[in-house]
Amino acid sequence: MATGTLTIDLGALTANYRALAAMSSAETSAEASAVVKADGYGLGAALVAKTLAKAGARRFFVATAEEGVTIRQTLGQGPEINVFSGHMAGDTTLIRNAHLTPMLNAPEQLTRHQNALPDHPFGVQLNTGMNRLGFEPADWAACRDHTTNATLLMSHLACADMADHPQNAAQLSAFHALTAGTDTPKSLAATGGTLLGPDYHFDLTRPGIGLYGGAPFIDAQPVVRLSLPIIQTRDVAQGETIGYAATYTTQTPRKIATLSAGYADGLIRAMSSNATLWHGDTPCPLVGRVSMDLLTVDITDCTDTPEHLDILGPHQTIDTLAAAANTIGYEILTSLGRRYTRKVITP
Repeated sequence: MATGTLTIDLGALTANYRALAAMSSAETSAEASAVVKADGYGLGAALVAKTLAKAGARRFFVATAEEGVTIRQTLGQGPEINVFSGHMAGDTTLIRNAHLTPMLNAPEQLTRHQNALPDHPFGVQLNTGMNRLGFEPADWAACRDHTTNATLLMSHLACADMADHPQNAAQLSAFHALTAGTDTPKSLAATGGTLLGPDYHFDLTRPGIGLYGGAPFIDAQPVVRLSLPIIQTRDVAQGETIGYAATYTTQTPRKIATLSAGYADGLIRAMSSNATLWHGDTPCPLVGRVSMDLLTVDITDCTDTPEHLDILGPHQTIDTLAAAANTIGYEILTSLGRRYTRKVITP
């Protein structure tokens, strides 16, 4: 079989959710929701949402109304499904029919929502310094009296993965100032904010990447393993080149394996001659350029000729692989392609 195997451990996903939920509730009794946007961070929105609902999640967050419809079809009418992009033009039917809760981001969204769906629930997103989504403080002051029936007031931390960054405290202070005097439930913390401690938890935390085994949740259990099959091996003499543009030249005779995977499968070109794959405990460097469907890997140090190599697994998390490509674990995880055979491990 010439397709890689992506193994998804739902037991690890469940354990990560419960660990983050326990942190949320330990001192502040905050509820932990679950962020399942981007097709469940690339692992399959329906699969992930069902697992997290079974683990205890009752509130979910997605990026768009279309994603919300998928989660509603999966989970039925019980859970609350919140949409970060708010109420966009053209979303009204989706929001109404799937009973989604838009996180409104600007006065025009508030007007659109209250005109189109006056009795439909909504939340409000506030800009506390990230300058990405949310009401500006002046707009919020003008509109605040029209949002007394909001289900949630939320904002998002820009630097929560850097615990000592001064912007965390600045945004916390801004959020307190913007939400003072209201009894509406509040939310500021995603995974990183949850790890910052109870001052950031408020009524609801919104873990995302930590559920899936990513930093900054260093105690997370790994959720994915990716094994890639070897199509062919060859002995390459000293001084020969490997791959497109002849960017890699062997310094000694080497044994090279060609694997079935490439940038079409989410293994980005920046990994070229930087990443490592594994045969058991033996590291095997990727040599030459990543191409669309193939990788070339040095297996000289293997005591036997493997049938496959792991690029994600016990020795390499999404974040360590990301470091080799000068990116972040989010990009690695959400880029994993559709050609892999997916194997699911249930709790």
